[in-house]
Amino acid sequence: MRLDHVSYAAGPDGLAATAERIGKLLGREFTDGGIHPRFGTRNMTLGLAGDTYIEVVEVLDHPASDKAPFGQAVRARSALGGGWLGWVVAVGDLSRIERRLGREAVKGSRHRPDGTELVWKQLGVNGLIADPQLPFFVHWDSPRELHPGAGADEAFSLASLEIAGDPHRVSEWLGEPIEEPLEDVKVEWVAPHGTPGLLAVQVQTPDGLVRI
Repeated sequence: MRLDHVSYAAGPDGLAATAERIGKLLGREFTDGGIHPRFGTRNMTLGLAGDTYIEVVEVLDHPASDKAPFGQAVRARSALGGGWLGWVVAVGDLSRIERRLGREAVKGSRHRPDGTELVWKQLGVNGLIADPQLPFFVHWDSPRELHPGAGADEAFSLASLEIAGDPHRVSEWLGEPIEEPLEDVKVEWVAPHGTPGLLAVQVQTPDGLVRI
């Protein structure tokens, strides 16, 4: 179990403009990740060190976005003006988590502009919707070299997450200590004043820390 990526819902200016704004802060450009046909969303990604990445995601005017929990989550966050949607943990085997949570993982896929298909399974988005401090889980079926963080510039890395919430609640959700998936990333826990969730991310760049 490890931190896989953090997800940012596009604001009213749309996917490309949101990704461009964040990219300028970091001194890097995002790449087009393609459409998630099962979820009614599309994304742009920026690879970081340690096989992690930042995703900026936008909901599409598509029936799938009304049915799929991920599409619903993105739509709701964008309707509030956009911002951090959540954080995602990669696991080698989802079956244990399926049994513990009593629900089945769903398949996800997208085609990059060059035609390369990425496939994975994910679980726990309904938990994120109900309690935004909670991560959801992903298992990549595509080979590691196709992961959005593969081959990233090691000078750019996730340094810390600021989460409004309760680490004990998150550990209970993960089924193991919160430190396990976040051993390389510092977490600052903030008592929630309102809705819990991912508040900010700090990225280490060659020019210093950047808080988004």
